[in-house]
Amino acid sequence: MRIAEVTRNTKETQIRVRLNLDGTGAAKLSTGIPFLEHMLDQVARHALLDLEIDAKGDLHIDAHHTVEDIGITLGQALAKAIGDKAGVRRFGHAYVPLDEALSRVVIDFSGRPGLEYHVTFPRALIGEFDVDLVEQFFQGFVNHALVTLHVDNLRGDNAHHQCETMFKAFARALRMAAEPDPRAAGAVPSTKGTL
Repeated sequence: MRIAEVTRNTKETQIRVRLNLDGTGAAKLSTGIPFLEHMLDQVARHALLDLEIDAKGDLHIDAHHTVEDIGITLGQALAKAIGDKAGVRRFGHAYVPLDEALSRVVIDFSGRPGLEYHVTFPRALIGEFDVDLVEQFFQGFVNHALVTLHVDNLRGDNAHHQCETMFKAFARALRMAAEPDPRAAGAVPSTKGTL
C-alpha cells in the first residue's frame, strides 16, 4: 500500500497530512481556509487518492504560512508514499477546461524540484483567498515532493475557474504519473536506475 502520514510543526503552523495514493478520492480537510479546501478536494477526487489534512496556522496574520506549509507537507507525504518510484509511469499530463478557462499541468517524478508557473489572474482575491498563494502552494509541494511541475493557465477570465482548472489538471497529471505501469516490470523509469 502506498500510504504515508507526515506531521509538520513550526511556530507558525501545525499540520498533519495522511495520503493514500491508491484510494478512492475521499477527502477529510480541516485547514481554516475554505477555498483551499475546495481545491484540495478537487485534488483528492480527480487524482483518486485519499487525503486527510488537519492544519492549524497563524491565520490571524494571513494564510501564507498555512498554505505554503500544507504544500510542503503534502509534498513530503507524496515523496514518502511513492517511495523509489519503481514501476510507476513517472510522467503525467492533463488539460482541464472549466467554462472559459483552460489549464495544462505536466509533472515528472524526476527527483529534482522545479516549478514553471505561468498564470495571470484578473484579480487578486477569490473571496478572501489571495491568488498569490496558489504559486506558494505549488512551490512548497515541488520542493518537498522532488518533482518537476509545469503549470500553465492557457486562458480564462474568471479567477475561480482558472484556479479550479489548475488544481484539477494537477490532480489528473499526478494520477497518471503515479499509476503503476504494467509494462515496467517494477523497474525504476530512468536510464540512471534511480530517481
